[in-house]
Amino acid sequence: MAGAVDLAAVQARAEAAARAAQAPAPGAGHYVVDVTEESFQAEVLDRSFQRPVLVDLRATRSAASEQLSPLLERLALESNGSWLLTRIDIDANPRLAQALQVQAVPTVFAVLAGQLVPGFQGALPEDQLREFIAAMLLAAQEAGLAEGGAVPDPDAQPPDAGPEVPDVPEVPDDPRFVAAEDALQEGDYALSAQRYQAILDAEPANSEAAVALRQVRLFERVESHDPAVTARADAAPQDVQAQLAAADLAFAGNDVDGALSRLLSVLARSAAAERDVVRERLLEYFELLGGDDPRVAPARRELARVLF
Repeated sequence: MAGAVDLAAVQARAEAAARAAQAPAPGAGHYVVDVTEESFQAEVLDRSFQRPVLVDLRATRSAASEQLSPLLERLALESNGSWLLTRIDIDANPRLAQALQVQAVPTVFAVLAGQLVPGFQGALPEDQLREFIAAMLLAAQEAGLAEGGAVPDPDAQPPDAGPEVPDVPEVPDDPRFVAAEDALQEGDYALSAQRYQAILDAEPANSEAAVALRQVRLFERVESHDPAVTARADAAPQDVQAQLAAADLAFAGNDVDGALSRLLSVLARSAAAERDVVRERLLEYFELLGGDDPRVAPARRELARVLF
């Protein structure tokens, strides 16, 4: 799991800790709760100051959700209250799904002392789920959330510290990603790509692995490009392969506008047989940039205009 994301905008964490200290602990056997937008604060954020909370964002239309949710429920009941499982139907609670930036179902998060820790997408086998939960419990213990519901004292901080509470330690990273990133750092792009692909084979909806794999593929291409290809591309506008290589070099060199502009120009003057490869490269760049990048929307509009 990656590092924690602050949810202070939803509610001041110190206030949540105070409410958690006053709230009764979940009764025996009541360790699985269906959550709505109205109950998210009390059942997820406030409870997370008592013990770790796992959030299962699911949809009844999703076969993977129907596979994962019963397994999570069984593990939660087996835990005897060392952690809580909360389930959110994204179709019934679309604003929660949007706020949590859910891109696929099922998506699972952990919440520790008011902080959201990204987990995984898709259904995992039981052994990997147990590893994930063990890592969550270890991080919770380090954060002062002992089994049985010990709550950090919100008044223990200095008077001038404001509403912040200590940061939650990072939950150990997914070892599959660590192995892929290690290979990338060593310059072994083929091995890194192989390891990211293995993650995608097990979790086709894992967007983090998909983007990482695209990045590795870009690095592979850039390493093989002759730096002089940009000059050749400028001298030969009809050479699509040279244009693609020049765009890669520009994109990798942080000249994103230049890379997008080059490929959009190539697309406008290319024959139908060549357009697919240029379009696919543009879509790859869009994925690497992310939908929030301000350069993506106008480039998408220009792509649609050229194609249609």
